[in-house]
Amino acid sequence: MDKPLVVITGASSGIGEATAKAFAKAGHPLLLLARRLERMEALGLENCLCRKADVRDRDAITAAVKEAEALYGPADCLFNNAGIARLADIGDQNPLEWDETIDINTKGVMNALHAVMNGMKERGHGTIVNMSSIAGRKVYPDHTVYCGTKFFVHAISESIRSYLAPHNVRVVVISPGIIETEVLDHVTDKTTLKNYKDNKVRIGGGISANHVADMILFAYQMPQNVLIQEMVVTPTRQEF
Repeated sequence: MDKPLVVITGASSGIGEATAKAFAKAGHPLLLLARRLERMEALGLENCLCRKADVRDRDAITAAVKEAEALYGPADCLFNNAGIARLADIGDQNPLEWDETIDINTKGVMNALHAVMNGMKERGHGTIVNMSSIAGRKVYPDHTVYCGTKFFVHAISESIRSYLAPHNVRVVVISPGIIETEVLDHVTDKTTLKNYKDNKVRIGGGISANHVADMILFAYQMPQNVLIQEMVVTPTRQEF
């Protein structure tokens, strides 16, 4: 295997799926992690280990990474992509949705980092790409907890970037705006969902997850001494 292992969480749809396809086309072996195993296996990618795993399960993530590294060698890139968007009026929202959002979008990020970070540090090589959102840079109505989790991603990324920089390990943050994905499929607040969809129509729709995947691959393929710290991408007509 002449190219190193890439680990992708939340790989069963959307940006995770698109990024898996982009890295596979570039010749990388892959470890794909998500709760929907059949969706990942249906991609039919070569040199690809698919494992059903919830990012809230630290032991499962760590075990899957060790299994993949035994097959393909050390993980050189992590795309820390798994996340959910439980958007709602904060006064009416069920606090259980807060718990799920916080656990997946913050603890899940840390669990995946834990599985690869020290190995990269010891080898003096690696790239971590953390999925944030434009909602990690500014706040939006009915995004309260979601924004909080994405602000968290920015904060820990800055800290870990500083921690790993002396060890030649890069930390990239990708912050998309409105993308054509399934991320809102589980929003239960009908008013919030309608407002979001109406705005999406108003600006002519979201952009393809493939564009985000291409950006991630581009950042990774830069020389190791070149770090694109953050990328923000939105539809041209998304003005905020």
